[in-house]
Amino acid sequence: MDGTSQNTLTFITSTIEAPNPTSPEVSSSPRLSLSTISQAYPPGFPRKVFAEVIGTFLLVFVGSGSAGLSVIDETRVSKLGASIAGGLIVTVMIYSIGHISGAHMNPAVSLAFSAVRHLPWPQLPFYVAAQLTGAISASYTLRELLEPSHEIGQTSPAGSHIQALIMEMVTTYTMVFISMAVATDRNATGQLSGVAVGCSVCIASIVAGPISGGSMNPARTLGPAIAISSYKGLWLYFVGPITGAVLAAWSYNVIRDTEHPGFPFSLSSLSFKIRQSISGTEKVGQRGHQCLV
Repeated sequence: MDGTSQNTLTFITSTIEAPNPTSPEVSSSPRLSLSTISQAYPPGFPRKVFAEVIGTFLLVFVGSGSAGLSVIDETRVSKLGASIAGGLIVTVMIYSIGHISGAHMNPAVSLAFSAVRHLPWPQLPFYVAAQLTGAISASYTLRELLEPSHEIGQTSPAGSHIQALIMEMVTTYTMVFISMAVATDRNATGQLSGVAVGCSVCIASIVAGPISGGSMNPARTLGPAIAISSYKGLWLYFVGPITGAVLAAWSYNVIRDTEHPGFPFSLSSLSFKIRQSISGTEKVGQRGHQCLV
């Protein structure tokens, strides 16, 4: 009996070993976590966030500022001029910071690109925070510059809420659908990609302006709303653009041509794609860090 117990004890102690601190199972866990963090937030990620702050600041400053000046005195800035200014600032910012952050400048766009895996989900909260920071800062700057008027380009529904909601949904859908085509599809022509997106913003603003204000951007609406403490119909400019953006990203993925993928690449921006097209070269990138407009 004693021999049997001793053999059993020997078997148990030989099969159950104390964890070794240097074993791969124990030591690989922290390394795995650090690797995951480094993949989600690459070394250049703070530059992307700061670029989104600057880009959204200038977008709201020009877009809202021109719209506010149009309301104050249409003889100085017409409504058409304000819509064109909004489209032009999108175009120039795509060429300016597109190669750094992708020039989203819009929480709805960032969410849509995350939904179709063109922007890592862990980066989304930082992008949105940067965009809201830029929009709010620009709005307070406009409030000080345009005093005593409280017209700083805030958007509010001119008709019924359902009209404004549908208008924001459709116009945002148009903008994001075009952005998905020229920024993420390797078969799309990229030489004038920024112009295409800017024109889509300009056209959508002209159509939507009399009904919803043509925001297509939650940050573009929230910034002026906070600066002047006016929140009329604010929810419309979250639900409409976000819904339209996600539907646009999803629908373009459905019709994307996968039978003729063209040359494999992964771009970080529209401007980078344009430089490649001009130089006649195509580079292969890593899809894991793709972040496009």
